[in-house]
This record gives sequence, C-alpha cells and structure tokens, in this order.
Amino acid sequence: MVEVMGIDHIYISVSDLRNSEHFYDTVLVQILGFRKNTFSLSNDPQIQYFNRHFGYVLRPARIDTPHNSYGAGLHHFCLRVASINDVTEVATQLNLHGIQATEAKLFSQYAPDYMATFFEDPDGIRLEVTNYRAERRERHDHWNTLDN
Repeated sequence: MVEVMGIDHIYISVSDLRNSEHFYDTVLVQILGFRKNTFSLSNDPQIQYFNRHFGYVLRPARIDTPHNSYGAGLHHFCLRVASINDVTEVATQLNLHGIQATEAKLFSQYAPDYMATFFEDPDGIRLEVTNYRAERRERHDHWNTLDN
C-alpha cells in the first residue's frame, strides 16, 4: 500500500485576485511566514504561497458565485501551528492587521488541548488555525503500532 505523506497543494478560485492577494500576503506571508511566487497557467495568473510542507495557490474564478461553506465543496481549511501560544499569537496578529478573527479559545469538545481561531478570506472561505495537538502527535509518532 502506498502512503500519502501530506497535502502537496490546494488551489483556491477567487473572485478578485488582487484583493485576495493582499489578504493572503498578510495572513500567509506576514503572519505565518510562507513564501510567494507568481506564474501563469493557461494564460491565467496564479499566485502561489508555500512553506516547506505544502502550497496554497490562488487562481481567478471563472464563475462568480459566492462561497457557501455548507454547500457541496470546501467547508473550511485548517492550518496547524506548533503550540497553543502560537494560535493565540496568530489570532492577535490577524486582528492587529485588520482581519477579523475569533479570539483563540479552547474547544475541549474536539480534544482536551484543541485551541483554535477562525476567520474568513475575502470570498468567505472559512479558515482556521489550530495547534499540533497531543492526539495528532501520538498518531504521527506511533502510526505503525496504533490499532485501527
């Protein structure tokens, strides 16, 4: 069996590329330390944000319909940071940069150490930042000995 090692990239279609670029420059580059490049694919401009783990690419939408996180398709996209303190710092930085984010808070109904903040991009795509929780670390570190 072949094991998937992670998410390589995700493409997001956006209604206003420049507006989304400004938003994601703040969130991904300034606050979360991603790098950025641009390229063209089939004559469409693409903006790629990337870190050592995966890429997050913006492309212009071809149909202008509002995003509905409860319709078919993407509900939300969650980014993981190392610690609870990092989640708190991200929430603070988002708000300082004028991006309305929820207060970082503990969601013990998900896991005893599940800290998260939530916010939306200009097209209404819901984004979350959470910490690398004990259960996820355990799963990663002991994969071969875990029960199914």
